Amino acid sequence: MSVEQFRVDDKVAVVTGAASGIGRATAVVLSEAGARLVLADRDEYNLEQTLKMVDEAIAVPTDVSKQASVGKLIDEAVSHYGRVDVMANVAGIMDAGGPITSIDEAALDRILAVNLKGVFFGVQAALRVMGEQRSGSIINVASAAIDAAPAGLAGYSMTKAGVAILTRVAAAEGGPLGVRVNCVAPGFIVTPMTQRGARRDDGTVDDAKMQPLVDFMRKRSVLDKVGDPTDIANAILYLASDASQFMTGQTLRPNGGTAMPA
Repeated sequence: MSVEQFRVDDKVAVVTGAASGIGRATAVVLSEAGARLVLADRDEYNLEQTLKMVDEAIAVPTDVSKQASVGKLIDEAVSHYGRVDVMANVAGIMDAGGPITSIDEAALDRILAVNLKGVFFGVQAALRVMGEQRSGSIINVASAAIDAAPAGLAGYSMTKAGVAILTRVAAAEGGPLGVRVNCVAPGFIVTPMTQRGARRDDGTVDDAKMQPLVDFMRKRSVLDKVGDPTDIANAILYLASDASQFMTGQTLRPNGGTAMPA
């Protein structure tokens, strides 16, 4: 095996959730590995900031909870570059927290729309294009919550578990078409999403509030560490590249050893 198999030179990669966190890190890593990018997010300001961090790319403001918006995203990718080789469904939220008995319908609908339907729409739109091409790699982002079943995160956990099984079904349907579909289930990663509870009114992070959470999550890792967005982006790069050409329907777990399912 050559290290060149880990490069994605000239591949067209669509990345949702690209305005921050894991999505932004994925965009940067794929760009450094040679990809041409289509960056998607609802946050147009920070999406433009990510655009400045990469080489060849376009930005397409997208609401992944809307099927038409995701369809338009893929249409623009094909219109601009002529194809889609990689689809990284990274966008997600961590709403609808608290005990199951306290979650109202609006909060549940919101997290289902973004975390589950949003990934479904991304898989659906990409699979149509990639199936016609007879090639492509789709990477979905789940969470270590699919193994840990954490109390207080029912909405988040069940949407991410749905992403994991969706990945396997899509792999079964995509395989005969030459399309691989895999999943990444990160452990605790320091991102704007996980920092949400420690933010001040002006948007800055209160380290005194954030550090106890980081310390708690670090102690759950057998490596005694928490993750960085780039740790997940590197796993996504592997699944996007030809180095993983014999892998489909699988869930990679870069989680520091916090969960080790058989």
